Formats: sequence, C-alpha cells, structure tokens
Amino acid sequence: MRYRHFLKLFSVGTIALSVVAGPALANPVVVFDLNSGKILQHQDAFKRWYPASLSKLMTAYVTFRAIAAGEVQLDSPIKVTKHSAAEPPSKMGFKPGSVMRLDNALKMMLVKSANDIAMAVGENVGGSQAAFADRMNAEATRLGMNGTHFVNPNGLYSPDQYTTARDLAVLVMAIRREFPQYVPWFSIEGLAVGKKAIPNYNLLIGRYPGADGMKTGFVCPSGFNMIGSATRNGRTLVAVVLGEKSAVTRAETAAKLLDQGFDTPAAGSATVTTLAPYGDTVSPNDMQDEVCRKKKTPQEQSEAPPVAAKNVPKSPYQEKLDHVPTLVAVGLGGATGPAPKAILDQGRQEYADVPIPSWRPDRPAPAGTGPKIAGSAAQGDQPAKVAN
Repeated sequence: MRYRHFLKLFSVGTIALSVVAGPALANPVVVFDLNSGKILQHQDAFKRWYPASLSKLMTAYVTFRAIAAGEVQLDSPIKVTKHSAAEPPSKMGFKPGSVMRLDNALKMMLVKSANDIAMAVGENVGGSQAAFADRMNAEATRLGMNGTHFVNPNGLYSPDQYTTARDLAVLVMAIRREFPQYVPWFSIEGLAVGKKAIPNYNLLIGRYPGADGMKTGFVCPSGFNMIGSATRNGRTLVAVVLGEKSAVTRAETAAKLLDQGFDTPAAGSATVTTLAPYGDTVSPNDMQDEVCRKKKTPQEQSEAPPVAAKNVPKSPYQEKLDHVPTLVAVGLGGATGPAPKAILDQGRQEYADVPIPSWRPDRPAPAGTGPKIAGSAAQGDQPAKVAN
C-alpha cells in the first residue's frame, strides 16, 4: 500500500522506544492494545504535559457518564453563554443564546475541536466551568489518572492543566470500553454546517487504513498532540503522541507507531494500568519557544497541513482525501429534550449575561439587597490562540 511504502521510506530504523529496546523519541509516547491493555511501546509515559484539546476527551467522558446517569439526554439543550462564546479559536462562532442538541455539540467539539462548544457543554452539564472541572478531576482520580489535573473543559492553556501519556491511555480505555455506542463519533470524516464542510483535524481519519479515532490537540506550550487509533482484523491499537512540531509530523509519528504495533503480534507483560511510574513525574514540559518562536500563519494555527517543499516526497497527510468525505450534518435547533440536571438544580433560572443594576445612590437600598458576590466560572491564564 502506498501509505505504508511512504512511511517505510520516510523512516530510518525504529522510531520509538520498545518495551524491550530501541532508540528514543524526543517526546512522550505510549502505544497499547485496546483489548488487552498491554503496552507495546512507551517513552516518558509519566512526564507531565499540557494536554491542549486532548482535554476534550475527558469532557466527553464526563458527559457520557452524565447521560448514563440520567442527568442529561442526547437531545437536551446546550445553550451558548456569553462566556463560552468568547473563547478563542478553534471555535464554531455561534452567538450567545444559541441552542443546540447535546449530541450535535459533542460532535462539533470532537471533530472541529471547537473551544466555545466545549465550554458550553461544560457549563450546561456541570452548571459552571469550575463545577465541571471538579467533575473532570473527580473522574481522573477515580480512573487512577494520578498525573492529571484539569481547570477547563476545552484545553486552552493553563499552567494548572496537565496530564501524562499514560493517563491519557487510561482515559482512552475507559471511553472505548464503557461507551462503545459513541465510538463512531471519533472517526467522523467531517461535519456539514449548513453549506459549510468542516474536516476532521485528525489527519489519520480517511487516510490511514483502519483509523477510527480519536483526538488532536495544540497550544504553543504543548506542541502538537495526538491520540490515534486504528482497528485491523479485530485488533485495535492506540498511539498517544505528545509534543510534535506540526500537525503532519504528529500524524506521521502516530502512523509509524501503529504500523510497528500491527507488525508486532506479541506484547510485554506491562499494561496501561500496571506500568510503574518512572522518570520525571513533576516538571511539565513547555514547548512555547520551540514551537511558537515565530508568529504562526493562520494555516498553522488551524492545524492545516503545510504545503510540501519542492522535490521532497509529499506526506500522505498533506494530501487531500482520495475520496469524497462522508459528512455528518450538525447545527443549531432540535433540542427537544429536558434541560441538563445541573441547570434544573439551579431552580430553572435563566441568566441573560447582563450586568446586575445597582440601587440608586440617592435612595436607601431595600432590606436584604446589600452587595453580594456570586460565584463565577474560573478564570484561567491568558490562553494560547488555539487548542485543537
């Protein structure tokens, strides 16, 4: 197959640290068999890393559990708040007050990696950004993701939002094993929003044989992250790749790791859950200067494949799909289900995102109307441009 032929020409020897032996990569990776949990390759699996939009996998997992618990339904309304609408790209750009079905919101979050929609999902399902982050952290603790901490549902940069390649592997196993009904969402080739077609940022989808997920992520401090999965002959492998230099190289690296995995029928005894911590587990890596020293072009900011240099073999991940992509229609409206329980628990109050008027200073304030400080969503550090 031409993709495998290209990858073999592109690679010189092995590229990852095998469970047994092999030269090292420059960044964390974990490759594992989804069915058995056995690890095929790993390096720096416990090193802290900024997850960027890989955070949206936990947002999806928390939401899937909320659906299973009856707190919300797939056709429940997700309202865009003023706060969520103000999140920076990548985003859908719907105006505050816009309402969509929860399932459509999740598809936009996972395929487009829309930061505004991820925040809206968190605020609606959790009640607020801070409350949803608490749920994300509670799930991380329950799953044994001991090197992970969240502060927001979309992955925009915060020094207090970090994870590890091993913890992300744990999360992937939980999603794929507990909620197989949603697995097709992670392999959607593109979305149709009205007349606009939005491709999946995951360049493996539609290009790598058997690719069926899962998510990409990018902010300057994290570099280009990716979790790529593929299924062949009933065997599903997952590659977690953190800190690559571009959208194309992260896809190439994930593809090479998956190729090596499918060529390796046996695996070591260590599993995702039994792998013992090693190396630096405290200091998060920061690729800000390395990845974003120069001003990035709009193309790079959107994770679009760069134009190939002349006389250099073109990566299959810079090529357009060799077929007409299958698009899934999403959009606003159609939310006929019950409001999320977190909203109902607030007494069905609706907030218009307008300032609360103060009492006229020339008249005494009525009893019980003294100044009050209402809880607000957590404000993180100034985010990077994208978290795709």
